[in-house]
Amino acid sequence: MKTLAAKIGRAFLVFAFWLLVWAAAARLVDLPFLLPGPKSTMLSLLRLWREPAFWESLLGSFVRVLIGFSLAVLIGTGLAVLCVRFKAADVLLAPVRSVIRSTPISSFVILVLLWLTVDVTPLFISFLAVMPLIWQDVQQGIRQTSSDLLEMAVSYRLSALKRFFHIYVPSVSPYFYAACANGIGIAWKACVAAEVIARPLRSVGKNLQDAKVYLMTDELFAWTVTVIALSMMLEWTIRKLVRAKGRAIGGRS
Repeated sequence: MKTLAAKIGRAFLVFAFWLLVWAAAARLVDLPFLLPGPKSTMLSLLRLWREPAFWESLLGSFVRVLIGFSLAVLIGTGLAVLCVRFKAADVLLAPVRSVIRSTPISSFVILVLLWLTVDVTPLFISFLAVMPLIWQDVQQGIRQTSSDLLEMAVSYRLSALKRFFHIYVPSVSPYFYAACANGIGIAWKACVAAEVIARPLRSVGKNLQDAKVYLMTDELFAWTVTVIALSMMLEWTIRKLVRAKGRAIGGRS
């Protein structure tokens, strides 16, 4: 209990420090259209909260992130299994993974907009940003599976299903969950970045771009604070689920 209270107190002090730095910088610049202070940003955020369009935009972006992330987990895991199972697949597909990870998001957005609608493009970009991470980490986890355990499974004639649940799942789970915890934040940021360029109607990215174009800097900061808060909340939620799942797997094994 004391440890939790100490963590909360430390987090509050860190937050208060950077809030004061922000307020001091805004006062020093003294140009609200360049750097609004915390007070004007919060007032703008409270004003946005009262508008239905704000929540519709958040929901639209959240759905795109959720779908893109889910597809990345499914397809990335499938590709990892395929590449471990077949050496030829790994040789042929590894360059594709490297190209996807190396190409800037903005380049992908422009290309994908030629083929997909503005509503689907951010979803697809979110998928592309996370899929190589899941693919690589799960593939590494499979390869790190103990060969001694696998040999023992063969000796005891364990079925493929039992080998999967009792050997592969515990071995791969830490890699899989770590990739998911890191990937959800990446998916959110990639989706919003794609929305800024694609500008789908109900999206956080479109509102960010509109606020920038019309020099509504306090609103721009309010949307940015929202993006950061949601990204941190999603990462925190996934990490909590990861720890809980990890303890459950540890208890079963």
